Amino acid sequence: MAAVLRVSINPNVLANKMSRSNPSRPSRTTMAIMSQDHPYWASVHAEIEVHLKQHILVRPPLSVFEPMHHLVFSAPPSPGPALCVAACELVGGHRDQAIAAAAALHLMHAAAVIHEQLLSTDRLKTKPKPRPMVHSPGIELLTGDGMFAFGYELLAKSMDPAQNNSDRILRVIVEMTRAMGSQGMVDGQYHEILMLCKQSRYYKYVCEKKEGGLHACGAACGAILGGASEEEIERLRRYGLCVGVMIAFSNRVEERNEMETTEVVKELRSLALKELEFFHEGKAEAISSFLHLLNL
Repeated sequence: MAAVLRVSINPNVLANKMSRSNPSRPSRTTMAIMSQDHPYWASVHAEIEVHLKQHILVRPPLSVFEPMHHLVFSAPPSPGPALCVAACELVGGHRDQAIAAAAALHLMHAAAVIHEQLLSTDRLKTKPKPRPMVHSPGIELLTGDGMFAFGYELLAKSMDPAQNNSDRILRVIVEMTRAMGSQGMVDGQYHEILMLCKQSRYYKYVCEKKEGGLHACGAACGAILGGASEEEIERLRRYGLCVGVMIAFSNRVEERNEMETTEVVKELRSLALKELEFFHEGKAEAISSFLHLLNL
């Protein structure tokens, strides 16, 4: 079920702001989040990275695994995979139950970043200084495609008869295909291209489909893997959507529009906290701590 987010914004004004900004500039707010010295989030990201390094080794064929290894670990971090683990733990699951799904989400996020960078460099021509490429555009395109497939492989391998988790894993795979496919990330990227080309002004739509969809998916998948009820899954999905859209607004709007961005983020934070009121306050402390890491 797709989460719906209602926030009072002026999409035309924000779309104009986005069209003037550099879509490939460093993710200021997200990078600030990841650099914060926060024990819980640091431990989650460290475990996700360890899991990925155990499975993405530089091995034959080097033409496949060398660029994959480089591009996976050079991609900017996203809180979406960590939300997967946090949601699992919130509903009573163990971190190990969600780590493979979190790693798969990081792979898919990294692949989406690769594809977006190729589009902005080779088609949109919006950057005055194209980013340096370690590999050719063709290699990066193919590697990104391979990373999506490898993410699903990691998920499938996490099926364990002893845990009787096959149905949950299958449901998580469906969640990820929706979030990353033609109804999710791809749709958002398409409309973002149109918006940058001044053919469309779906600013809020893009934010919900891209960052919003990734984080909603992460939170919902973690809840599923932790054995949550349907109500818990949907509440955490909406919470993740708010978190992702907060990040999208924080990253895209220019510095001189900080006041307006702060108001939008404030409203989103309020909506997110309302979803967490359903859960025991003590148990929700870890996942709610993310909201206080935004530098706005």
